Amino acid sequence: MRKPIIAGNWKMYKTRDEALQFIYYVNEAVPSKDLVDSVICAPFTVLRCLVKRQGENLRIGAQNMHYADEGAYTGEISAPMLRDLGVEYVIIGHSERRAMFNETNETVNKKLHQAFKYELTPILCVGEDLHNRENNETECVIKEQLHLNLSGLSSEQVSQLVIAYEPIWAIGTGRTATPEIANETCAFIRKTIGEMFSEEVSQKVRIQYGGSVKVNNIEELLAQEHIDGALIGGASLNAQDFVTMVKAALNKVK
Repeated sequence: MRKPIIAGNWKMYKTRDEALQFIYYVNEAVPSKDLVDSVICAPFTVLRCLVKRQGENLRIGAQNMHYADEGAYTGEISAPMLRDLGVEYVIIGHSERRAMFNETNETVNKKLHQAFKYELTPILCVGEDLHNRENNETECVIKEQLHLNLSGLSSEQVSQLVIAYEPIWAIGTGRTATPEIANETCAFIRKTIGEMFSEEVSQKVRIQYGGSVKVNNIEELLAQEHIDGALIGGASLNAQDFVTMVKAALNKVK
């Protein structure tokens, strides 16, 4: 059985005081890490204070990183810097990074290799835009992303990463793929991983759904066979809501 993973992506929100208020509440409320992986992916400015205060059942992740160990990359953060802070996860290839900051499939691939080099668990984001969806190009787009993003990785590495299916047309829009559509696409991702690596790897890799996930729809999404968790944006900013959504994942381990 694949352990569910619920990850909050705070994006560019929360000051240090706000982050501390959040973690003090969540630390005491999330379920055991033996049952569900609970992750907060926070801005760089609060990573250290969150890592220092994370409880036994909560883990901290970054939202991005560079693919070089070090260098003249003004404003960037490296994998060694994240490891030094005690961060364990990193989001790679989020649609907002791809659309606004010129992230490409090639740079995503470099970052994945770098994450594994420094023993960070990547949360790889893939997904189609509205034009792709309306023109029945979803599978073509996602297949290309997976082939380019995962190039050169070993079966062992791929079995350890997390893939987040994020339909771009559902991020921050209030629109959500139906549970059936989300599950169908996650099943296609799993099938593609099986073709690229092996059936064993495809059954190990955890696939999240991300795209306007909220308290009122997460249970139905997580009830789907191929959805192993959620990557949650705005709804993860509220501590009580985040805990509620993490606890919803317990239904997958009953």
